[in-house]
Amino acid sequence: MDAAVSRDDDFLASLTESSLYSIGASFCDRHPEFVDDVLGQSEAIERDGLAAWAAAEGVSAETAFQTLVTGLAVRYYSAVAGQA
Repeated sequence: MDAAVSRDDDFLASLTESSLYSIGASFCDRHPEFVDDVLGQSEAIERDGLAAWAAAEGVSAETAFQTLVTGLAVRYYSAVAGQA
């Protein structure tokens, strides 16, 4: 096996050991019906800003942040795992 391919395989495998990957995998497994919603909400938070989105939605900044991180985790998990 080529050394570069081996390093790439090792690197890709290491990506699944992160907390962000675990959060995304857990959310996708437990709540597949909400994946599209959380992705849309996290994109809106990125676009509008955390405080503005929280105020518009009538939620706390902490809840908005949790939604943002969950959306990021789902995207990270999907990219690493090759999920659509």
